[in-house]
Amino acid sequence: MTTVTGTYFNGHLKLERPIKTEKPVKVTVTFEEEVKSNLQVSDFSFLEVQEILKDYKGSFSDEVLKERRKAL
Repeated sequence: MTTVTGTYFNGHLKLERPIKTEKPVKVTVTFEEEVKSNLQVSDFSFLEVQEILKDYKGSFSDEVLKERRKAL
């Protein structure tokens, strides 16, 4: 594992030094300062979510409850 610092701004990540790899590698980005979200309630569509989940056979509410209980 290699650690490299960098700067994120306007959708771009600039590393402080280049990293050479022979294949794609997974990375984890941690924002050290609080980042304000530009998301608004109007960015979400109930109808769009219904369409995405129309073939889902499980209980969405049960999955949400499991996720929230894990976070506690």
